[in-house]
Amino acid sequence: MTLTFVDDSKTAYLFPGQGAQAVGMGLELFEKSQASRAVFEEVDDALGRSLSHIMFEGPEEALRETVNAQPGIMAVSLACLQAMLEHLNDSDLSGPLLMAGHSLGEYTALAAAGVLSIRDTALLVQKRGELMQEACDSNPGTMAAVLGLDEMVLEEVARESGTFVSNVNTQEQIVISGSKIAVARAMDMASARGAKKVIPLRVGGAFHSGLMEPAKAGLIDAVNNVDFKTPRVPIIANCTGQPLKSAEEIREELITQISGCVQWKRTVDFMIKSGVTNFLEIGPGKALGGMVKRIDRSASVTSVSDLESILALSRN
Repeated sequence: MTLTFVDDSKTAYLFPGQGAQAVGMGLELFEKSQASRAVFEEVDDALGRSLSHIMFEGPEEALRETVNAQPGIMAVSLACLQAMLEHLNDSDLSGPLLMAGHSLGEYTALAAAGVLSIRDTALLVQKRGELMQEACDSNPGTMAAVLGLDEMVLEEVARESGTFVSNVNTQEQIVISGSKIAVARAMDMASARGAKKVIPLRVGGAFHSGLMEPAKAGLIDAVNNVDFKTPRVPIIANCTGQPLKSAEEIREELITQISGCVQWKRTVDFMIKSGVTNFLEIGPGKALGGMVKRIDRSASVTSVSDLESILALSRN
């Protein structure tokens, strides 16, 4: 990675989280970009298995598994970034002022900012996926998106129902999680208190909630065994919406994040207040770009997931 901080840039890089996976993601990059292929090969080598085969060919059920989806999305996102650096010159590609990733995407940002090597990122993300799956198996749960309800009201609902506020994605979209019974109760309560819509999510567990606490001990061990460097580009933390400035702050963030709320709106708000007007969503899917536009309609958002969208950057 050769990304560096650009003080007068108005661009932020965003990296997606779990749920963005799709069979076939990254295949074109693997076939047409030497830099991207090197990322996929390095991830496969680090994990000691052909994760790229699952990404490119499926089956979908295997790719959906947390232990495959998380490192897979990370790999495709970094492959997109490397293809950008390979195909675009400095006049086409504005270096970032800031960067952030949603949940899993925060790990991708660490690699992009030079905090972790691709190998260490792949191993840490796979371990995180394993620990989260074990926590899901021992504490089954689910999640639901609530639209159009104030965050403070939803925090009351969470306390009364025994659920957790897991993601504050926009002012209009907040995600709750917990046991299936508790989430069902919270959905009814949210509707009764004026939510425009309540949508059960098809997920494998109650991510970013207290039900993930069993995963913390293993993650602490994994994080403490990795060498974290100082970020070359400031990363805005999921849990605080503030820049991560040191290796110790990054370790604390990753440990807190696994069971803590993802404050995505706070993260985007901080970037906008810092002067960001242009957001590049790098990796599969377009969910983050949609969130940014709902937070601030005036923001410019571009999603980059393949060579066509990369080369289009030079024509804009």
